[in-house]
Amino acid sequence: MFGRLMPTEGKFFDLFNQHAELAVKCAKEMVALMTNFDDLEIRVHAIETVEKQADKVTHNAIDLLHKTFITPLDRDDIHQLITRMDDILDLLEDAAQTISLYDIKAITPEAKRLAELCLACAEKVQAAVGLLNNMDNSRQILAICQEIDRLESDADHVMRAAMSKLFRDEPDVRTLIKLKAIYEILETVTDRCEDVANIIEGIIVENA
Repeated sequence: MFGRLMPTEGKFFDLFNQHAELAVKCAKEMVALMTNFDDLEIRVHAIETVEKQADKVTHNAIDLLHKTFITPLDRDDIHQLITRMDDILDLLEDAAQTISLYDIKAITPEAKRLAELCLACAEKVQAAVGLLNNMDNSRQILAICQEIDRLESDADHVMRAAMSKLFRDEPDVRTLIKLKAIYEILETVTDRCEDVANIIEGIIVENA
């Protein structure tokens, strides 16, 4: 009788997977935006739409967390994981809106490369999250997390080189300020992906 009254653990892993899928979709839109400025506002709107969808998934996960007595993972881990995943999409939206608001007319190869690294990180996050419902996958998950760390390090190198080139070669101060902001936001996306990887690594250590 008591067992039937206890709340179920809920579909947390389904929500994680939904959110990770939206992060990849958002990052793909960002790469497309960087590739072709002709449809800039369409891409920005698409990114904003995906970000709002992810917000709903985050809200659903946190709401479920409040309603669930027995959770499949530590409650704080669940909260940290979904909120850090949401940060990824928030920053991608920030980048898209900044490009639009700053009226940037052309993007640099370095900015496009950073967007590509954001997508690669998001895809790895999706892969790791997709395996998280089974701790038998722990070794594979940890390997994916290491790959995210490597990609974040690559993004650091790209940004440092981009900043050096920008301050060395860009004569227009306004353009310099605009591009610097874009570089920093995109690199921070990879930082948040690394944060997610660190949370997942902690979950593996606690549960494997």
